[in-house]
Amino acid sequence: MERLNYQHLYYFWTVAKEGSISRACEKLQLAQPTISGQLAVFERAIGQKLFHREGRGLVLTDTGRAVFHYAEEIFALGRELTNTLKGRPTGRGLRLSVGVADALPKLIAYRLIEPALHLAEPVQIVCYEDKAERLLAEISLHGIDLVLSDIPATPSAGARTFNHLLGECTVAVFGTQELAARYRPDFPRSLNGAPLLLPTPSTALRRSLDQWFDAEQLCPNIQAEIEDSALLKTFAAAGVGLFVAPVAVEMEIRHQYGAESIGRIDAVRERFYAISPQRKLKHPAVLAILESARAGLFDVPDVRGKAGV
Repeated sequence: MERLNYQHLYYFWTVAKEGSISRACEKLQLAQPTISGQLAVFERAIGQKLFHREGRGLVLTDTGRAVFHYAEEIFALGRELTNTLKGRPTGRGLRLSVGVADALPKLIAYRLIEPALHLAEPVQIVCYEDKAERLLAEISLHGIDLVLSDIPATPSAGARTFNHLLGECTVAVFGTQELAARYRPDFPRSLNGAPLLLPTPSTALRRSLDQWFDAEQLCPNIQAEIEDSALLKTFAAAGVGLFVAPVAVEMEIRHQYGAESIGRIDAVRERFYAISPQRKLKHPAVLAILESARAGLFDVPDVRGKAGV
């Protein structure tokens, strides 16, 4: 593809944002055969598929996601150019594109990103959530500045990436006030038969917990396995079961979900990594994230009950 057709790129970008060709047609006020035909021409020019069908909807392929990120930048610059020519302030500052691994607790992700919001220069933050391996593939395409994950990148990821350990902390078991009162006594033995909400087996935290359960000869009643950490906590707030989370965000868990800690598991620790496409970091927002984390973001005083020391 020697020359990019920006009209085709715009049609693709609109379809990706709207989630279907029919909704894109309504927005663009064009007939469906027109959009479908232009998309097909664009895919032939690129030489790769940009979408695949999932049910009645369209889902971006890996190539489609990379093209979409670039399209976002291109059309954002176009809007700024229009505003500049019309004499409007653009308000353009730094832009930080962050990939958040879906296994990373959302409260931790916010805690990590927050320092970038307090720089002297305004920062526009764009967050993408996906599987860590997909996010790392996009780093190699320069679509993402930084990936936040609970596991480091490995050579098998197939991308030139560098791991930066941000910190680690122990985890605790949380539950509603009623469940906490019931299972806090005799912790951790009280977890035998206790209703528990766990992340899916593919996560690092789940593997560590399974090893700890085996070592302590504990057999909780697993009520549900939930991949999304925010959804898991929503279930927990409804009293469905106990859950495990980093002690670094205990206060936020109390305030947002009304949950209480029933005991810490010092034998299980969560680690948090920033993964970048360069070894030497220059982006001011990325540097702020790393410096804040390493300055003691995850230091938590040991004041509560613990287990598995």
